[in-house]
Amino acid sequence: MSSPTQSHPEGEMLPPAVGAVPLDGSSPVPPRPRRHDYSVWDPRSAPGTYLLLAINIGVYLWMAFHGVGFGEPSEGALLHYGANQTWDVLHGQWYRLLAATFVHVGFLHIAGNMWCLWNLGILGEPLIGPYGIVAIYMITGIAGNLLSMAWNVGHFVTTHDPGYLFQVGAGASGAVFGIAGILIVLLSNRKLPFPWVELQRLRSSVVKFAAINLVIGLSTMVHNFGIRIDNSAHIGGFVSGLALGVPLAPRMTMGRTAYFRRQKITFAGACLILALFGYYIANIP
Repeated sequence: MSSPTQSHPEGEMLPPAVGAVPLDGSSPVPPRPRRHDYSVWDPRSAPGTYLLLAINIGVYLWMAFHGVGFGEPSEGALLHYGANQTWDVLHGQWYRLLAATFVHVGFLHIAGNMWCLWNLGILGEPLIGPYGIVAIYMITGIAGNLLSMAWNVGHFVTTHDPGYLFQVGAGASGAVFGIAGILIVLLSNRKLPFPWVELQRLRSSVVKFAAINLVIGLSTMVHNFGIRIDNSAHIGGFVSGLALGVPLAPRMTMGRTAYFRRQKITFAGACLILALFGYYIANIP
């Protein structure tokens, strides 16, 4: 795929490729090499993704070198570093809904999540922007943990089993599913200046990723494979990602100013909805 030029502040989010043949039929002018003239899906054009990777890996290494170890940590250790637990959140520790998205249960857990985050982030950040990718990570990660908490509260209310309130959850997978969800919507925009066949191929890859991982997670509810997957966190992140993409997709090619204004409104509205949802959960009798 040809490398696109930098967009004008009021131009399209994703302008046509450089070196294209002009409409007057004259010879194409070779693009002038510039420091930031990268391909739209070049790994170097995703600073927000690399920031998220650095925070996750930094938290994991901090835990590993402070007595937790590189293997599977205990629930007490996970809670000490911010893992999600319904009981603690309902008793005022709401920060766990976000902190848990940066805490992982051993090397294999973080390796898998970071691989997925890297791939989806490089694909999604040029469409969303560095601040957007960070905001979506946090919003969808919180949404996933909120749904997990609601699931646990619902089970406690119906079964009166307090064990549901003390289940520990951690990991970036809810946020990763959120990024996948918003990409499925954004890549459906036919007005993006890329071949529709290419957009369909990319969208199909993201859909397959989400479907396969959701099936794997749901299969653990039918058969115990020795691992516990928080399916409600995955579903909450994925659905919230889809929802965030709906108001953003129509504005992607209407100029940076309008697009980023829509982002701010969408993210602010999502935060308000999550706050109200959390308040509702906290006040269930």
